[in-house]
Amino acid sequence: MKNLLTDISGVRVGHADDAMLASGVTAVVFDRPAVAAIDVRGGGPGTREGALLDVANTVERIDAIALAGGSAFGLEAGGGVQAWLAEQGRGFAVRGAVIPIVPGAICFDLLNGGNKAWGRFAPYRDLGYRAAAAADVNFALGSVGAGLGATTANFKGGIGSASAATPDGVKVAAIAVVNAVGTVTVGDGPWFWAAPFETDGEYGGRGSPPSFTPDMLAMRIKGGAAATSVENTTLAVVVTDADLTKPQARRLAMIAQTGFARAIYPVHAPLDGDVLFAAATGEKRVDPLIGLTELGMVAANVTARAIARGVHAATALPFPGALPAWKDRFG
Repeated sequence: MKNLLTDISGVRVGHADDAMLASGVTAVVFDRPAVAAIDVRGGGPGTREGALLDVANTVERIDAIALAGGSAFGLEAGGGVQAWLAEQGRGFAVRGAVIPIVPGAICFDLLNGGNKAWGRFAPYRDLGYRAAAAADVNFALGSVGAGLGATTANFKGGIGSASAATPDGVKVAAIAVVNAVGTVTVGDGPWFWAAPFETDGEYGGRGSPPSFTPDMLAMRIKGGAAATSVENTTLAVVVTDADLTKPQARRLAMIAQTGFARAIYPVHAPLDGDVLFAAATGEKRVDPLIGLTELGMVAANVTARAIARGVHAATALPFPGALPAWKDRFG
């Protein structure tokens, strides 16, 4: 286990980003179509193909997921991922037509100091293509891909990932783009809200503070009262090698989303666009009641860990007034 989303066999991740733009795309590519669902909790989400993932709708399996910066402009990243898949002959067959199925979601990073004067067309479609083409079992964490321009209320955000297995050997892993309105640390750190779930010192091993003061529990959000509903989002993809139906994948997404609440304070606010995708590759059977409950519990834990790792691994943007990285202050 590499403590990455790609610990699930048949899953690859690729990044593409632009340092001057201070934004990018991350593509999660499945070697074979995966059953998938979505859970949206934030008040300001931006999604692509979200309706397709509703359990009442026909298509059950997807080929990839596109995660991007750029706010609504970033939704074009899915088209780039789709173009790469089409070149591979991948997609949902409708008689003679083959249509790659690529849901996606975006976060707002338009005010992070990067040059967003891209002209007539935003660059996210091309970045999506490059991210899909770069997809591999090994991938970087921190300020890369869709996490390049991500921030939180007090520290630089980024891409995080984590994995685990149930006692029965069913694997589950998460990748997160951490661009939250709130904080991932308790106060100004160095402690992470997700400290109880940390494994092998993966985000510094600092544990929890000896006590929680009123200042630590006070609300800290980007921009204070001036924050708007499009500035903040945490995106996550949870993948398991379990054999799940689409409704079971939806339930997994709902349980796993509780990992956001374990790692971000506050969360699921009108100012957030929090979205979690759940996908299943179908290799191992699970009990539909107790087994799925346990799988969801572990999925929530790895989601929380992925969020903390995204902040722990991030590096500051090279612009005046940019937020510091956690490691800038605490090593």
